[in-house]
Amino acid sequence: MTDLTDISTLLLSRIRDVADYPEPGVMFKDITPLLADPAAFSALTDAFAGICARTGATKVVGLEARGFILGAPVAVRAGLGFVPVRKAGKLPGATLSQAYDLEYGSAEIEIHAEDLTADDRVMVVDDVLATGGTAEASLRLIRRAGAEVAGVSVLMELGFLGGRDRLAPALDGAPLEALLTV
Repeated sequence: MTDLTDISTLLLSRIRDVADYPEPGVMFKDITPLLADPAAFSALTDAFAGICARTGATKVVGLEARGFILGAPVAVRAGLGFVPVRKAGKLPGATLSQAYDLEYGSAEIEIHAEDLTADDRVMVVDDVLATGGTAEASLRLIRRAGAEVAGVSVLMELGFLGGRDRLAPALDGAPLEALLTV
């Protein structure tokens, strides 16, 4: 499957809506059926690997936790290294950390700085772009580690939450590609 419409149709058919999860009024987009389908998961991995190739990425960063599930096979398929961005306190050794605001409160993520170099162009891979806070913090970490941002790729963008607009200044011209917008 190389046609974007066919890939979008396949991916959408494997994403399950779960009403009132994790709280009443929320429609959760569950990607576990997509992950369980080898054809859909492979199509997704191929699409992300293609984006990495087009942007000249040299490394893939996956955001905890579903970004690990998606980003690691993308890195393997694209022949690139994989670097996890974790919640604070989860990585051993020296890390760079970045705090960011959530709707209610704040959070912090970390990366091993030695895993990125000034020669790296980094593609951030995640499942969903919602408000953009975690992605924005990851872009700051990548640049603080001395690497260049190749872009951000997500399976789906929740357009009504405004994450694209929030992320635009941090992208600084790098592309944001969402395979699906809901």
